[in-house]
Parts: sequence; structure tokens; C-alpha cells
Amino acid sequence: MNDPAALPEWSRHLTVFDLETTGVNTREARIVTACIARLDQDGHVTAASTWLADPGIDIPVQAQRVHGISTDKARREGRPAADVVAEVRAVVEDSLRNNIAVVAYNAPYDFGVLMAECRRHGIPPIGDPAPVIDPLVLDRHLDTYRKGKRTLSAATEVYGVTLDHAHTAEADAVAAGQVALAIARRYADQLTMTAMDLHLAQQDWARAQEESFARYMERVGRPYHARYGWPLSR
Repeated sequence: MNDPAALPEWSRHLTVFDLETTGVNTREARIVTACIARLDQDGHVTAASTWLADPGIDIPVQAQRVHGISTDKARREGRPAADVVAEVRAVVEDSLRNNIAVVAYNAPYDFGVLMAECRRHGIPPIGDPAPVIDPLVLDRHLDTYRKGKRTLSAATEVYGVTLDHAHTAEADAVAAGQVALAIARRYADQLTMTAMDLHLAQQDWARAQEESFARYMERVGRPYHARYGWPLSR
């Protein structure tokens, strides 16, 4: 058991953030559900907000199969997309402004969708979100040569985190935060920097990871367009 005093300062309070959407393209996907919660250092939820939006378009069947929200349900029970986007943006920005790190697994997706949605609805986006913690980037950097998938589900198994109801925004957000805390415990001696310094380090690590993957794809002869920039791809 790690001495709590030896754990990174940023791990004492975390905001966790997840979106479930209509698709995988960050510029085109619309928010369907969202969750933003606060975790303490033990991974317990101390506050949580969830949203269900009417995205204004049909939710593709493939996306419905992932998160379980149908077009009819979103239209009947969801709130106007612009209202949801504005509220989610405001809560995320409030955490960042107070220097409470926002955890998002594969952060460029969630922050990319949020930026595109803000622009779609005429809401000023968060142009340079920080500090952000991405357990995917941390895991790839700290356990580089582990074989197997790097999905959130796989990470929960590696780090001993329970993930029930996967692909619901609340379950995925909380699990991502708990994975980040498990990484903080396992690699405490390598993560002693402040939240902002860790944010800056992840920018470098994410770029190196993308460059490495691009080289791999070139070696195996598969076309690949590298996307640089973390937590927002440019």
C-alpha cells in the first residue's frame, strides 16, 4: 500500500469526464450523454452530473448498440443539445480554472467532440484545456511494451478497476478516473509533478506515441494520417 503522503498532489481531487455520442469522428459526432464527476483520492465519487441530449440528428444504429440510447429516447427525454453543450463546457472549464485536473480516457476524442459541438452551437470553445490527465497516454508511456489492447476496458483489468455498465458515460468517466488513480499509486515515484507539469509532459509523450505508431504503420504498409496535438488534435 502506498503512503498517501507520497502520492502525486494532483491525485487528491480529480474531475472525470466522458461523452457518449453519435459516432467516432470528432468533427461530426454529436453528444448524446455526458458525465462529469468528482473523485477523491480513494476513487470514491463525491459529486456527479449527467446529461441526456437530443442531438438533433438520428443516432446511428451502431452507436445505439454501444451506449444503448435510441433516437426516440433522446428525442423524448433529452434536453436541447445547445443547452447540454453549454453546461458541460461550463463545468469542465470551472474545474480547469480551479486547477483540478480533468481526467478523460483518450482525451482528444472527448475534448475534440466538445470543441466541435461548441462551434456548432455558437458557444465559445475551451481553446487550450489544461490541466488534463489521460490514462491512455500515461499507460502507454509507463508500460510501453505491454502486449494487448489499450482500451478502457482492458486498462481496468490491468489496474484492478471494476467497470460495470461499460459505455455509459458515468461508468466510463468514473472508471477512467479510477484507472488514473491506480496508475498514480503504481508509478507514484514517476508522477510526482504538479497537474500542470504532468499535462505538459503528456503533450510530449502523446506526440512520441503518435510518431511511433505512424512509423509502425509505414513499416507494415498501411496508410495512416497521423494526428498531432494533445489533448486537442490539430
